[in-house]
Amino acid sequence: MAGDRNASLPPRVHGVPVHVAIVMDGNGRWARQRLLPRAAGHRAGMEALRRIVAHAARRGVAVLTVFAFSSENWARPPEEVQGILRLLAQALIDEVPRLHEAGVALHVVGARDGLDPQLVQGIEEAQRRTVGNTRLVLNVCFNYGGRWDIVQAAQRLAARGEPINEASLSAALALAHVPDPDLVIRTGGEQRISNFVLWQLAYSELFFTDCLWPAFDEAEFDRALQAYAGRQRRFGRTPEQALSATVAA
Repeated sequence: MAGDRNASLPPRVHGVPVHVAIVMDGNGRWARQRLLPRAAGHRAGMEALRRIVAHAARRGVAVLTVFAFSSENWARPPEEVQGILRLLAQALIDEVPRLHEAGVALHVVGARDGLDPQLVQGIEEAQRRTVGNTRLVLNVCFNYGGRWDIVQAAQRLAARGEPINEASLSAALALAHVPDPDLVIRTGGEQRISNFVLWQLAYSELFFTDCLWPAFDEAEFDRALQAYAGRQRRFGRTPEQALSATVAA
């Protein structure tokens, strides 16, 4: 199955990561600095996401995965959680037509437990509408956690009586439809992974920025891409072996 991961992706652009994943952190702090409610920060974060989706496609990124709502975020104040759920529901109405027109295939990745059935229906309809698009794959990780992903993959394999090994587990993960992230960005100044794509980031390059997510713009995204382009990805090989492989490619 891993061989099918690249089948529907646009051609690779030299020096540009195929798959960029982002922990979109800092909405609340951005709002607090402006004496605004946290909901205003989440709305501004949606605007930032719209900008970065368009810019990533222009730069030749094939897959963009964003961490929108974690399994642990249910512990936040109920009014904030409900506001985020309403924001997602509204985004499915407002943003999906734009994404479809721009050639973006949407995948909402994560558990459906705890989500309103009408919201789940909206998610499924959005995914069906955009499934044939090939300019960019946008994965929105919602009600998602890296540990949840590994556990659900193992449970699915066990239920089917299939062997659990590195290849089969990788193919059963919720992000099995795309290659592993080349670059993982975290905004907001924190330098941790926070239960995001734990299995998939084994060889990802990491980029941390103090920029709060609503203020994250095209220039900051380009700075992350430039940092990535300056790194040598060795995948366990020596620097000389990695250089030879790059030249051969």
